[in-house]
Amino acid sequence: MSQAEAVLYRPRPLWSLGLLRSEIGMTFRRGRTLVLLAVLAGVPVLIGIAVKIETGDGGSVGGGGGPAFLSQITNNGLFLVFTSLAATMPLFLPMAIGVIAGDSIAGESGSGTLRYLLVAPAGRTRLLLVKYAATMAFCLVGALVVALSALLTGALLFPLGEVTLLSGATVSFGEGLLRALAMAGVVALSLIGVAAIGLFISTLTHSGLAAMATTVGLLITVQILDTVPQLGSLQPYLFPHYWLSFADLLRDPVYWEQLQKNLGLQALYAALFGSAAWARFTTRDVTA
Repeated sequence: MSQAEAVLYRPRPLWSLGLLRSEIGMTFRRGRTLVLLAVLAGVPVLIGIAVKIETGDGGSVGGGGGPAFLSQITNNGLFLVFTSLAATMPLFLPMAIGVIAGDSIAGESGSGTLRYLLVAPAGRTRLLLVKYAATMAFCLVGALVVALSALLTGALLFPLGEVTLLSGATVSFGEGLLRALAMAGVVALSLIGVAAIGLFISTLTHSGLAAMATTVGLLITVQILDTVPQLGSLQPYLFPHYWLSFADLLRDPVYWEQLQKNLGLQALYAALFGSAAWARFTTRDVTA
């Protein structure tokens, strides 16, 4: 190809934005994505109704068990947001990300559309980045859907008001709401490692179902390893180990150590598995 032809076929920034917009739109129009978001939105509703029923006769909640902040929901519906994020983070949200990320490349390959995407002047690196960005968009939307559903359910079933933090300080409802939004953002960022792992696995196969199953299976396996006491020295390096560190945003002052470890670990996983996905995808024979 001559230099003039190379310039002609070089992807332009506006074209790249169009590709990203198209990919995000396609991701959120899929029936599977809508079902996943509906399930995520339903978790806070179920928790809220269960708490309301259990405390309807003046009883306490869970006897000290269950997700963090559960016992505080009856006093302040905003705690349903914190509880729902804590309940969905270990399983529901990561599994949803695993499904989206696992299908991102393998699904296109299995349906035969991947080779046509690469005919356009996208470039494999650019296409891979677009796929990862769309997955990250789902991370953020998924966390916000959980938070918004919990906020609406909490407002309908329980009183709202000032928030007593884990450190004992009391802040206004507005500040509590901002902390809840920050927690949702941290939850989304906590999933960038899973997204990169799923993307890498997706480049290894032509079957979207196999990639999704492998990603979810790996997620469950690592979660189990993170609970085995004999693996204590290994656990700080496992990507789910600091997932619940977002609860430290409910302290005054905020405890940053665990949060920084969590985000640093997720960035490391994203870099490692993102690089592996790039190395695999840029050398892969998509016509096979």
